[in-house]
Order: sequence, then C-alpha cells, then structure tokens
Amino acid sequence: MQFYSGKKVLITGGCGFIGSNLAIRLVQAGADVTVVDSMIEEYGGNLYNIEPVKNDIHLNISDVRDQVSMKYLIRNQEVIFNLAGQVSHIDSMHDPFTDLEINAKAQLGVLEACRHGNRDARIVLTSTRQIYGKPHYMPVDEKHPLDPVDVNGINCIAGEWYHLLYNKVYGIPTSVLRLTNTYGPRQLLKHNRQGFLGWFIRLVAENKQIQLYGDGLQRRDMNYVEDVVDALLVAGQKEQAVGQVYNLAGDEPISLKSICEKMIATAKSGSFKLVPWPEEKKKIDIGDFYGDCSKITAELGWKPTTTTDQGLEKTFEYYRPCLDQYIKDSEQFVCKP
Repeated sequence: MQFYSGKKVLITGGCGFIGSNLAIRLVQAGADVTVVDSMIEEYGGNLYNIEPVKNDIHLNISDVRDQVSMKYLIRNQEVIFNLAGQVSHIDSMHDPFTDLEINAKAQLGVLEACRHGNRDARIVLTSTRQIYGKPHYMPVDEKHPLDPVDVNGINCIAGEWYHLLYNKVYGIPTSVLRLTNTYGPRQLLKHNRQGFLGWFIRLVAENKQIQLYGDGLQRRDMNYVEDVVDALLVAGQKEQAVGQVYNLAGDEPISLKSICEKMIATAKSGSFKLVPWPEEKKKIDIGDFYGDCSKITAELGWKPTTTTDQGLEKTFEYYRPCLDQYIKDSEQFVCKP
C-alpha cells in the first residue's frame, strides 16, 4: 500500500503470529518498521517469524508493561499496531492478575505514552470476539451484548474502551478490530492454550490424533492471517476507521469436525476422535459462534478473500520445511486435558 511507504510504524507483539505477518507486509510496502516483543517463552513471540525481514526492521525486546520503554518507543511513530496481549482464556482464569496487567493496564500505558508524547499516532488495537461470550444471536454483529465467560474477555473489553475513550477525550485516532479464529503461517504451535486451530495444525502436521471435544458439531468462523493483515492495514489508513470498532469474520461457519477433516485431507496425515469435554474447558466454551463483518465491508471495503481450503493449503505448505522451529522445547507448555 502506497500509504505506508516511508511511514514510521510500530508493532507491539511484532514477533508473534499476526504481528510478524504484518511486519513482513509493511516492509514490502516500504514502511520504516519497529517491532516490539517481550519474547516471553510461553507466549507467541518467535524470532524465526521475522527471519525474512530481520535486516529490514528495528527489533526491540521489551514488554508493553514497561512504561519507560514504551514512552521512548512510541515517540515519532506515525502508526501503531497494538497487537501485544495475553490471549489464552485458560491462562486468564489461572492467573487473572497477569492477564489484567497485559490486556488492560499495559494498554492504558500505551495510550498514556501517546497522550504525553505522540497524540497524532494512529493506533489500531486487536481485540477478540471472545468478549461477546455465548451468542444471543448469530451472526454476531458489533451491537451484540458484551457478556464474556472468562477473565480474558473482561480485560479485553477494558483495553478496547480505553482506546475508544482516549479517542473521544484526547483526540488520539484509535480503531479496534475484534478478531475471530485466525490461522496460517507463523502461528504459535508450541502449546494448546491459545486457541484450537494452531494445536490442530500441529497435531495433523506431526501425523498425530486430534482429540475433539463433544460431538464436533460446534460451528466457528475463521480468517486466514493474510486477510487479517489486510484488515489491519486498511484500518490504519482510512479516516473512517477512527473511533470505530469492527468485527472480522469468516465467509461462512464451519463445524470443528469439518475443520479436522479438511486439515487431514490437506496434509494427508493425522486423524481425530471424539472425546468427552474436560470440565474446566466446558465451563468457558461458548458453543456455536460466527460473526458478522458487514460493517467493515461497508465502511472500509474489507472482506475475507481466502477460502478455508486455500488457507489450509498455504498453511501446511509453510510448516512442512520448518515445523521444528515451532514445536521445539514445547512439551512443558502443553495443557493436558
């Protein structure tokens, strides 16, 4: 995109799944990219993710909770993609205070750094469809009640509202994207605490068996990561996005059983079996969920363009030569059913 050519852009969580794919696209667009990542081992940061652009970006190993560091890094940035977060729903229940620090307090710190040092920076925050909780109706649009089923959802709501408030009160141009299930190259495969898709991809790639909870008929929508990057780039560019919240969503819902079958057929390996729900996970499962992205389509012109079959083919193609870069030293982080 011509808009980003020569722009100074900061990506928090930039060594993670979505952040690294975004960094690569921004380098290709000619942006001056700074990547910030805490590289906390059990989170999504992986230096291999930025290997294609490691000589073309500024890398700063820092935690978004470090307000001194963020004040320095935010100065002179023109666009900030605020992707750093704690995204594990199970972890948020086990360690709610860390989730609070990262998803709420640290987000306030980023905004305060902008208020005192860079009010003109465009900020795009990634949030989650998890804040809606169990859907009252589907497809879920932005007017749906917010009724989270875990600590992570509550803290993500706070992070969103801080961004929207600082736009209203201080004029800092912020936007929020509520992501649905995202998959693709550079996804965290080390453990199963950041959503099911990465874990399913790993098991199939290793020719192992997926344990699918319940009857497998729960429906979800999915976005391929490059489509999500497109949404981030357009939200960071268009004035219509300022002060707005947008859902991302897939073209059509698909059952978890069908996802497993497609993965196995694409990779030509792996298998799955149905197993009873673990009590801990059953309590926070939301059942069927699929979203409505008509608002972002109407206002910003974004809609997903990658089919599930296309996305899975690209995903397994990426991991075939480099799977070891994503699963080494991972057993200690796996959450057992």
